[in-house]
Amino acid sequence: MTGRQTGRVLALIIPAALLGGALLSQYGFGLHPCEMCYWQRWPHEVAIGAAIVGLLLGRRSAGTALAVVAAIAIIASGAIGLFHAGVEYRWWEGLTTCSTTPGSGSGDVLADIMNAPLIRCDQAQWTLAGISLAGFNAIFSILGGGLVLWLIGRKQGGFA
Repeated sequence: MTGRQTGRVLALIIPAALLGGALLSQYGFGLHPCEMCYWQRWPHEVAIGAAIVGLLLGRRSAGTALAVVAAIAIIASGAIGLFHAGVEYRWWEGLTTCSTTPGSGSGDVLADIMNAPLIRCDQAQWTLAGISLAGFNAIFSILGGGLVLWLIGRKQGGFA
């Protein structure tokens, strides 16, 4: 497998693993996401879609271009994660409001609102070695997206 092919495969694996980890932490361990956590997921979803279509296109240049789009989306998620981590660590001011998870769909909107967990964007729910989940997303996304771009671009010295 060439570097470009490896990059295209990683453009799918990296966001799928990071989004899977976020979903596992939410549904497996009860770490409910705040609004900024959801923002970090959207670029990963875009990256997964772009990478899948890019892989389906095979070795065409459009497939490579979509892998580049996926890498940029992965890095964008990392940038949002960096912002979110900065809010958690009090490096800068964050949002003035926080979000809760969507309602249960029971039809009783007021009960759904009252029973939904309030998750603050400025407090990390879990850390490892002082790094929050947003911080880990920033690290893995920025490095992973950069790796994909490097692998795709290193062949013959360009992205074409």
